[in-house]
Formats: sequence, structure tokens, C-alpha cells
Amino acid sequence: MAHLRSRRRTALTVPLGLALAASVGFMPGAATAAPNEAPAPVSAQSAQDAPVFAYVVNTRTDRKTIAYVEKAIARAGGDVVVTYGKIGVIVVHSANPEFGERIRGVRGVQSAGATHTSPLKAAGTTEDGKAKPLSKAEAKALKRSAAPGAEPMEADQWDLRAIGADKAAKINPGSRKVTVAVIDTGVDDTHPDLAANFSPSQSASCVGGKADTSPGAWRPSSKESYHGTHVAGEIAAARNGVGVAGVAPGVKVSAIRVADPVDELFYPENVVCAFVFAAEHSVEVTNNSYYVDPWLYNCKDDPDQKAILDAVNRAQLYAQKKGTLNLASAGNSSHDLDSDAIVDDSSPDDSTPVSRTIDPHKCLDVPTQLPGVVTVSATGVQNLKSIYSSYGKGVIDVAAPGGDKFQIPADTPSKNGRILSTLPGGEYGWLQGTSMASPHAAGVAALLKSTHPKAGPAELQRLMKKQADRLECPSGPYDPDGNGVVDAVCEDGGKSRNGFYGSGLVDALDAVKKK
Repeated sequence: MAHLRSRRRTALTVPLGLALAASVGFMPGAATAAPNEAPAPVSAQSAQDAPVFAYVVNTRTDRKTIAYVEKAIARAGGDVVVTYGKIGVIVVHSANPEFGERIRGVRGVQSAGATHTSPLKAAGTTEDGKAKPLSKAEAKALKRSAAPGAEPMEADQWDLRAIGADKAAKINPGSRKVTVAVIDTGVDDTHPDLAANFSPSQSASCVGGKADTSPGAWRPSSKESYHGTHVAGEIAAARNGVGVAGVAPGVKVSAIRVADPVDELFYPENVVCAFVFAAEHSVEVTNNSYYVDPWLYNCKDDPDQKAILDAVNRAQLYAQKKGTLNLASAGNSSHDLDSDAIVDDSSPDDSTPVSRTIDPHKCLDVPTQLPGVVTVSATGVQNLKSIYSSYGKGVIDVAAPGGDKFQIPADTPSKNGRILSTLPGGEYGWLQGTSMASPHAAGVAALLKSTHPKAGPAELQRLMKKQADRLECPSGPYDPDGNGVVDAVCEDGGKSRNGFYGSGLVDALDAVKKK
């Protein structure tokens, strides 16, 4: 089984033992220039010889400042890819190894840094744990076991029953006026369970930091890039007599592809583009089952990582301001996000990782720890925290089914504790992870928006927490794999919240009941 590069995408195995080490950073042009220092022009020869890196440059939002900074970018050897003037974020490519240092000293620049630690056009791909597609025999068996009025494979969807989504669909399957954007690896909108609910006008590819709305640009780069299609099915697979059902089978789903086709990483400039695109295309809810690469945690005292934090936060706050609720997966590292120290030995994941010890209060997991984002932990069929799910008192907002191979359902044909959903090419398969938990919560948010159409992001989040079903901390030691080692400690946060489940397990049935 493949070692997992990204803890959001498929959590079939999780490394739990991590050794402490000193913090080391990769920072192209990390030194800080003197305030208001004008950058010197870069020679054509030096630009030609050097590898090209991507940057975000964050400025004030007035036109005069942005115009001044754009000229300074050119003088420092940078090429503007796109300017998001409303949030003051400029995406830049530069072959000047001193670009970051020089541009940070320009008047009006509030932060700037490299978004990759390796040059653009880097070769190579990295595999996640594989999805397990259904065989033809398994699919036929599930269809034979389908209950009257249920989808052919719904008997294996213990996750829908866990949050009352099967019952909610009979009351209100969700409004066609509500769209959930899947910011991810792309979505196969030709899938028979997704085609009817897919919104192409609210879909795009944001790879490279600039939106491409040409037909099909939002689709995955290959059949192996299945993550976004699986997520989309969990949210809005139609109740059409085919395959599976989503939590909110009546709402629309769109795709904003941000995974780079070369390495399948989710770079900051792509994510900035995605949040801005969602905001400006009337998307009510976004699902974010990833962390922003290349850093598992972005530290405020590192100039490059500070710029990433700043740029992505500006974009997601802009989306909130425009009426979009953003939800994100908590992560599959089983980290306590409210602890004093966490060891990150997976960053940067676009070059050579090094071990570093970080403070999760100062080094944030983006976007899940950004203000206003709903942070979702994962549970299994026993309503117990999934063994891989990260957690933390005051960090987790709600919990949702993400699957767990150690929690086996007794009442399903397959006896599979993972989550069954759509895959590219008209297929279906199981995955587990907080990647799967977040879309369940996003589906419930879409049902809440359908029931309360005038509710904004803050009100939707309040309703989601209020209607969640309280889950108490485990009464005994938390040892889901039974190896005699306590894998995590659940802390009670007061006011009906705790570190494992936040306000509790999301409730689709309550979401469609007007109160």
C-alpha cells in the first residue's frame, strides 16, 4: 500500500509515530530588503539561466498601489500571471532568485513569497493510497439488495443513515438554487450520478492561478485523479435509480479544479483563484478536502509561508463576504491541532521534506484553520473518531462520516467501513479520510441553505453547530486499533463542544426541518 503524501485525499494508512526534529525551511529569496528599496532590474541573461518559481505578492487594494507594485514586479524580473485587485493578491512567475527579497521591500507590498519550493515544470508524480473500485459482481450484488425506493447501491451507504440523509431526502432533497463547489482534483461531470446536478457555468480550472472556463477544463487530468469525483458524489449524487445517493441529491454541484496535473498538488495560487471564482459565480458552499501545498503547516515567521497564509485567507474571506460558506477537512495525520507542538516531517512536499516542530497556534493548516472556515473531523460507523482524523479542542467545529477500516458496519452487504461514492468513468468505489467527512458536512450545509435561503455563512455555520448531534468524548482510553496504545486524548471544550467532534455529528434530517 502506498505511503500517503497528502493526508486529506485517501487515508487508508496513517503514520502515527513521528520523531521530533529541528525546524528547517526552504525559502527562495528569504532575506528581507530594506523598506521602500527600489528593486534593481534583472539582466536578461540571469533570467534566462535561472529556473522559474511562482510567487504571491499581497498589497493594498487601491488601484494606484497595485499599479505601482506591478511595475516594481517587472523591474524585479517578474511576470504577472493575474491580479486579483479586490483582495490585493498578485500571482507572479519569476526566474530571479532574489525576487522575493526584492519585492518585499517595495512600498505597498504587505507580504510576498514563493508558493513552490521547486521550480515550475517539475517532473514526476506521487501516488496516494488507491481507491478500491467496485467489481461488476459487487455492483450486481448491491443492486439485488437494494430496498424499495432506494438507490441500487444505497444499502452500502451506512454514512447516509448515520446522519439521517436518507430520511431528509424524502422531505427536502435540496434546492436547485443552491450550489456546492468542489475545490479539488476536478470532477467527471459525465458520470451518470452527477450529470443531472452538475453546473458547468460555475465550474473552471484554476491550475496556474487563473480561471479557465473552457468546456471540460474542470475535469480530472486522468482517471487516476479520482478524488474530486468521489467528493462530488458524496455531496450531490442524484437519486435517479443509478448507483449511489448524495447527502443533498437535489442541489447543484460544480467543480473548481486546483490540482496541478504534473504532481497533483494544490498550490496556493490555484486555491486563491478558486475562492475568488466561487465568490464571483454565486456559489453558496465550497468543499475543501485538502491542505494547501507545499507546506502542511504555514508559519507566520517565515516570509514565504506568511505570504501564502495572507493570500489564501484574503481569498476565502472575500468568498465569505460574498455569501459563500467554506468547509474544510481537519486532516488525516491524527494531530492535536490545539497542542503545544506538532512534528511535521512531510513538508515541503514538492521537493525534499524535512522534519520540523511547529506550534499549531502559530503555524496554520490552510485552509482548515483560517477564520470562518468550518473545520470537519471524521467518524466511522460507530460514531467514534476515525483513527486517522486530526482533532483539537476549539479547532473542530463539527464531525461527519469519513469512514474507518477499524469500524465495521454490521448491516451492509460489503461490510466495508469506508465511504462508497462515484469515481471517474462511471465507476464507484470506497475511500476513507477527513476528505470524505467534509463533503458530508457540505451537503448538510447545502440542505440548511435550501431550508433557510436568506441565511448567510455565519448563520449557516451557527445552524449547523446547533443542529449537530452531541457526541461525548470516549469514556475509556481511545485505542481504536486495539494495539494497547492510546492514540489520542479527547478534551472537553465546554458549551457542548469537545476536541474530537466539536459541536457534534452533522444532522441532515434536522437541517431540512424548519424551526
